[in-house]
Amino acid sequence: MSADDRFDSAAPYERYMGRWSRLVAPAFLDWFDAPAGARWIDVGCGTGALTEEILDRAAPASVLGVDPSAGFLDAVRGRLGDRATFAAGEAERLPVDDAAADVVVAGLSLNFAPDPSAALHEWRRATAEHGHVGAYVWDYAEGMGLLREFFAAARSVVPDASDHDEAARFEWCRPEPLRRLVGDAFGHAPRIDPLEVDAVFADFDDLWEPFLGGQGVAPVYLATLAPEQRDLVREALRARLAPAADGTITLDLRAWAVAVER
Repeated sequence: MSADDRFDSAAPYERYMGRWSRLVAPAFLDWFDAPAGARWIDVGCGTGALTEEILDRAAPASVLGVDPSAGFLDAVRGRLGDRATFAAGEAERLPVDDAAADVVVAGLSLNFAPDPSAALHEWRRATAEHGHVGAYVWDYAEGMGLLREFFAAARSVVPDASDHDEAARFEWCRPEPLRRLVGDAFGHAPRIDPLEVDAVFADFDDLWEPFLGGQGVAPVYLATLAPEQRDLVREALRARLAPAADGTITLDLRAWAVAVER
């Protein structure tokens, strides 16, 4: 993770990004279609959006959630209790033996690994032969409407906002670069497909206020701006959006899902 990243407080993260993670997780599991009775590792489990869906939908033999954030781990333990096991750890150094899992997955976290290639090789190590590895990442360049609108508004106020935009930082979160990254780690091509959901906000405040919570790249960047600049970004963002007659705002969100057999 870089200095732009901050993931340590569950409640503001849930309001900012966790609620959309919870929409993508079931779509990913339907697409992934892993066998029942498997041993799972959820890498970068965060506040447990994917972990909970695995427990509810995939009939696992066991689930281990791994995350570097003590705050997130406390939150997910409090919510899911002993339905799963949780441990502190990094994507590139999982706290498990070789072939410890039948399935290793990561929801919206592979791009935050300092070395994604090393992380994928580590997941291969942790997966049993003929097991499955899967992940999904936001399409930061084109399909993550919430962040595209935010950074477009921010650039209209502060041109160097582009330096903090995940679209530039995570250029490989697109089908072909992602295919190469995973294929190089596993020695054969993965399957890749889009996952698309709608983010529906009750009103502009419902969209804007989570950016003030200080969790994630865009909120951390916003906190570095002077108050008057933040106000200008807010109004620039408001001007870019088209609420429905009832005040709701709907933005398209797209993630790319990738899966490969060990």
